[in-house]
Amino acid sequence: MEDKKVILKVTNLKTHFDVTKGLFAKKQIVKAVDDVSFDVYENETFGLVGESGCGKTTLGRTIVKLYDPVSGSIEFEGKDIANIKGAELKAFRKDMQMIFQDPYASLNPRMTVGEIIKEPMVIHNIYNTDAEREARVVELLKIVGLKPDHIRRYPSEFSGGQRQRIGIARALAVNPKFIVCDEPISALDVSIQAQVINLLKDIQKEMGISYLFIAHDLSMVKHISDRIGVMYLGHMMELGPSNDVYKRPLHPYTVALLSAIPISDPDIAKRKQRIILEGEIPSPINPPTGCPFSTRCAKATDRCKREVPQPVQVGNRLVSCFLYEK
Repeated sequence: MEDKKVILKVTNLKTHFDVTKGLFAKKQIVKAVDDVSFDVYENETFGLVGESGCGKTTLGRTIVKLYDPVSGSIEFEGKDIANIKGAELKAFRKDMQMIFQDPYASLNPRMTVGEIIKEPMVIHNIYNTDAEREARVVELLKIVGLKPDHIRRYPSEFSGGQRQRIGIARALAVNPKFIVCDEPISALDVSIQAQVINLLKDIQKEMGISYLFIAHDLSMVKHISDRIGVMYLGHMMELGPSNDVYKRPLHPYTVALLSAIPISDPDIAKRKQRIILEGEIPSPINPPTGCPFSTRCAKATDRCKREVPQPVQVGNRLVSCFLYEK
């Protein structure tokens, strides 16, 4: 990927939340994203996986500036956008959009499909007349596999898969260069998930958009992603090409995640060894010292419980684990 241009560069990003209750209570900070770094290239899909609560959604929302980071940098097309505000933030939002996880909660039930898709165009002053905007809405509906006459209908008249397609059309309305897909298929039936994945791939091929694709299902992420990052408790544990991560996982946490993927063939499923993670599940308010995975890792040593491992280059991958130190 070295010959491709980096469109997004995240460096040492931290997003923390103060959840202290009461004026005289002990201060409690949730370290949702804690020192995460990675790059995304032009026309690439970067998959981000991990258990629920690992910080992947918070990371996505920080990148699109729905949350403010505590520290670190977010460079988009060479410009640090971590602390931009006002007119600069509005201009940035045109280039980076988000597809939300819940297709039911993310669409305004009082607006028609046409109004929902048209709204970003109005905010960013795209197209001169309402007729031009409406023509673009019809075009976008066709692109995402919906009918032009759906423009007058309301979200309540559609299925979950159709609503997610409306959400995708809304994200495409301002011709973005980058889209954060926050678990866009998790609320959908399995039969619909593949359709949405294929739609996103077709749109990327046609428009050259880069994706940050967030999910907890590693098998689904493999089909759409060029590279995969594995998160645990706010940290990036492993990062590399999707096929390599899937076929030969390096970090003990990635190995455990892959072992949990269901297999349709009963004979292969019988032979497959499922790794059950034991030990205490740490809280992001009070994370363990040392490696965040040390309380559940069968290969953890005393050093793992004292020191935080730094990313180590292993071939074409980065792994945050002392097992791979030279």
